[in-house]
Amino acid sequence: MNIFELLRFAVDQGASDLHLSSESIPMIRVHGRMRKLNLPKMAHATLENIVQQVLTREQLERFLEMKEIDFSAKLEDIARFRVNVFQQINGYGAVFRTIPSEIRSFEELGLPEVMRDLADRDRGLVLLTGPTGSGKTTTLATMVDWINEYKELHIITIEDPVEFFHDSKNCMMNQRELGANTHSFANALRAALREDPDVILVGEMRDLETISLALTAAETGHLVFATLHTSSAAKTIDRIIDIFPAAQKTQVRSMLAESLEAVVAQKLLPKKDGTGRVVASEIMVATTAVRNLIREDKIYQIPSVIQSGGKSGMQSLDQDLMRLMHKGLISRETAAHVAENSKLFEVNLSE
Repeated sequence: MNIFELLRFAVDQGASDLHLSSESIPMIRVHGRMRKLNLPKMAHATLENIVQQVLTREQLERFLEMKEIDFSAKLEDIARFRVNVFQQINGYGAVFRTIPSEIRSFEELGLPEVMRDLADRDRGLVLLTGPTGSGKTTTLATMVDWINEYKELHIITIEDPVEFFHDSKNCMMNQRELGANTHSFANALRAALREDPDVILVGEMRDLETISLALTAAETGHLVFATLHTSSAAKTIDRIIDIFPAAQKTQVRSMLAESLEAVVAQKLLPKKDGTGRVVASEIMVATTAVRNLIREDKIYQIPSVIQSGGKSGMQSLDQDLMRLMHKGLISRETAAHVAENSKLFEVNLSE
């Protein structure tokens, strides 16, 4: 099989990723699980040839210099892929992640109504968090697409790489890719503040400067979406505050208390019937009570506010797991395995 046959096979199998590695058998990830293909080990020379096929000359030069590269590309008529190529001990490695051809709606993703409400905000910081591969980019694409369809605004996205392309509908869309269109998230975010935006999407808040600029953007009247690799709302807030020097923490707490609108912490879980995966999420909405806890440095009390905040659109991860299990979408075992409080969850399951 050549690379395009491999990619077509992976897409036909419903794989989210194709993994290639020098001197290893190619594998695909289907519904979260890795599966070996019925193929021989891939020689380094073969993978080297594949890398030269899919990278442009400029990308190849950057890869050879940096020893890794991340980009997105439409490969033949198969699909769009997010591609990461890297050097490893036996030669090269490459991962091709399939990007869905269409942006799905809130209903198709099974997202609660509060997510649409968050997309409809005029200003503030909305954070999507979770591990790599938890659907953050897909959820954000849905939110941006809804704004693009139903509002009349200027939207700037800063991504690494751009995965979903948005045509300008009722909004003016400007998408910028790290490396190709800007040197850093911080540079692009600083420039965005001078580009008359209404909505700014920051692919990832990786450092103090980017986080500081995102807070400033939200505080000065923009709606800012961003991602972090944290697993809960409380850990997300702690992570943001902890990245700043001690002398600035009080000020940052105050800024965050004023500008934060919500934290949505996602996980992707295998469906009970084996046909795919489903989103489970903890949702914290910044009510007056939440803002006061952030300002007073009582982050440890936030989980209990989330637990009782259903009327404001909040839900704990365990509450969402219970909902998904009762709808028959996930198994009891899956729910118990990822629950925040597994002992309490087991008791709830047995009631």
